[in-house]
Amino acid sequence: MPNITTKDLITLVRDQATAIQGASSTLADLTVGSILRAVVEANSAVVLWLQGLILQLLAATRAATASGEDLDTWVADYGLTRLPAAAASGQVTFSRFTAAQQAVIPVGAQVQSADGAQSYHVTLDTANPNYNTALDSYLLAVGNTSLTLPVQADQPGAAANAAIGQINTLIQAVPGIDTVANAAALTNGVDAESDTALRARFVAYLASLSKATKDAVGYAITSLQQGIRYTLTENQQYGGTTQMGYFYVVVDDGTGYPSTTLLSSVSNAIDAVRPVCASFGVFAPVVVSADLSLTLATAAGYDHNAVIATVVAALTDYVNSLDLGQPLTYSRLVQVAYDASPGVDNVTGVTLNGGTADVTATTQQVVKTGTVTVA
Repeated sequence: MPNITTKDLITLVRDQATAIQGASSTLADLTVGSILRAVVEANSAVVLWLQGLILQLLAATRAATASGEDLDTWVADYGLTRLPAAAASGQVTFSRFTAAQQAVIPVGAQVQSADGAQSYHVTLDTANPNYNTALDSYLLAVGNTSLTLPVQADQPGAAANAAIGQINTLIQAVPGIDTVANAAALTNGVDAESDTALRARFVAYLASLSKATKDAVGYAITSLQQGIRYTLTENQQYGGTTQMGYFYVVVDDGTGYPSTTLLSSVSNAIDAVRPVCASFGVFAPVVVSADLSLTLATAAGYDHNAVIATVVAALTDYVNSLDLGQPLTYSRLVQVAYDASPGVDNVTGVTLNGGTADVTATTQQVVKTGTVTVA
């Protein structure tokens, strides 16, 4: 939350009184019980209320300080919801003193704790051999004095967890059943996720969004500094041999000669988001030099040397702005020269590396200017 200076009621009253006295040409009556003092105190109370609303709003707009429903709505914008409370569940044993008749225990039959604070109901378990589909009940056969069945708390939360023997009362009578008890504790009831736990999970959730994809690797690289360009080649070694699960990245910082420090930083950034068990390599680009030569005819009213300087700068900037693997086309040089200055009247004698062929580049290469000769 921003570091906002707040004031209590006494400070607000004191500051207003000081301001009034300083602006008044006569001594103002601000004694306790005076009309002016009452107005000042009323204003201070309103300011104190507004200050509280502002602080409450600021707290609600950040996950670190929001709580309850405010935190729920905050994380919901990112597709995350609070984990709900879970109901306690376990086994209870229904028993009887005599086993002369069959007893029927319906699904949904309710029992409760000794203090009556928590109630539980019998749940469905079709795998239980004593379950009867037609009756939707469990049958305690003649001759058997007890039957252990699954139950679940009616209200979710940790309060329904029960110690051994704590569940011991039948809420509704079950013919042929005399007692009920839990021989094992119920411990799996949990309250809804706390604000602290939700905040921690929200951080982990955001971290999990950094998936091991091309975009994730690219984001890691380009987040290091501005002007970084890269190419990524999958399932192939730098030398061209196929190797599944391997990828390599060629990185350029715009110079064609990135430092070893930058390459190391790129490697560390990729390692943080790479797929598990995947290996990779980081390389500097191979610079392909482009020597340019051309002759200009300058329009009337323009300084020839100034126009040459402008054209040289434009050609250099264009070539050095090419991405990794982007070719330098011969015909583009004429367009760049004309666009550089209205003083260019004609462009002749254009050569690129002594000829008229385009300069190509692979994903491992970047084209940079060698010599630029403009006459």
